[in-house]
Amino acid sequence: MTVKKPFLLLACVLSSLFSFAQDSTRNEPSEKKQRINAQAKQEEEGILTYRRQNIFAFQLRTNGYGMYFEHGRSKSPRLTNLYLVELSETKHPKEEKEPSGDGFLSSTFVYGKANNFYQAKLGFGQQYILGQKGNKNGVAVMAVYQGGLSLGLLRPYYVLGVVGNKEKDIKYESADSIDFLTGQILGASGLSKGWDELEVNPGAFVKTSLRFDFGRFNETVKAVEIGMSLEAYSKEILQLARVEKKRLFFQGHVAILFGRRK
Repeated sequence: MTVKKPFLLLACVLSSLFSFAQDSTRNEPSEKKQRINAQAKQEEEGILTYRRQNIFAFQLRTNGYGMYFEHGRSKSPRLTNLYLVELSETKHPKEEKEPSGDGFLSSTFVYGKANNFYQAKLGFGQQYILGQKGNKNGVAVMAVYQGGLSLGLLRPYYVLGVVGNKEKDIKYESADSIDFLTGQILGASGLSKGWDELEVNPGAFVKTSLRFDFGRFNETVKAVEIGMSLEAYSKEILQLARVEKKRLFFQGHVAILFGRRK
């Protein structure tokens, strides 16, 4: 009897451990299922839950147009860090296209335009969820604020003019600048001219906006953004001849956003 007792005790211990392991194994799928159900419930209630998001956007600005790519990393249920790359073009409000002749098929050009003005931006910011969707068909409202480096890129604007009875591509600040403003102009020279004369003007920008996300599913971004931005550059920008140069640019924008969340 004394020999059997240790064996009986060991058997009881092993049986208890085996039962505990089985209970733990049974609980694992249950816990995983609970997490999945909780996430599904959040999506059904319109709560945005994600770790990362990638967004492409096309924007119309009050003084031009542009597009941007944005990568976001969630920091909390409401706060997301944003990393921005943006390309845009700013046009002067006094720019007007004029026909080079009287015919229906005559070319057009912008009279007195000295430079095309582009911007390449790198920025950082944050997105804060002000209000969740409430349900799958609802709209989430977010506040976005960003800032960073803006490189102003100036490309000389060329027109095809008649100089000394010959056709010639001319720009504003050149030996032919009188012909540029008062001579016979046949039309704009096109996008191929001026890239080898590109001038870089460094600056900075700040941007704030409200974003309305109406995407039905949690993993899809479909949104409209309305906002404003301010850009400042180290040197004054010449866009039109005989028009005052500017260093500060303030504009509003409306953007359409598409993307994915994970």
